[in-house]
Amino acid sequence: MISIIELYVFVLAAFVGYQVITRVPPLLHTPLMSATNAISAISLVGSLVLAGANRDTVSNWLGFIAVTAASINVVGGFLITDRMLKMFRREPKPTSAVAMEKAGQPGGGSR
Repeated sequence: MISIIELYVFVLAAFVGYQVITRVPPLLHTPLMSATNAISAISLVGSLVLAGANRDTVSNWLGFIAVTAASINVVGGFLITDRMLKMFRREPKPTSAVAMEKAGQPGGGSR
């Protein structure tokens, strides 16, 4: 049975977590995602240790499920981080023929 203190800690942690996440400026989202990926990688190593312990059938299956879930979490985190980094890339400016002629570069168009 869940005690009142455990329920209180859960609700408080959820509230504080929500407040912290909503106040993060967009510039810090990518570094935070990288840190989250590192934490997920640590859980992946722990799940590999659990899966490799070979204690009994139940622990093997739980280890397999843990490895699968942690791997999906790590790969998804890197995909999201890559997508966020693409948002900050600038597209190269196209060089026009007029600008190239003014700069004196060859291939700027017909004269």
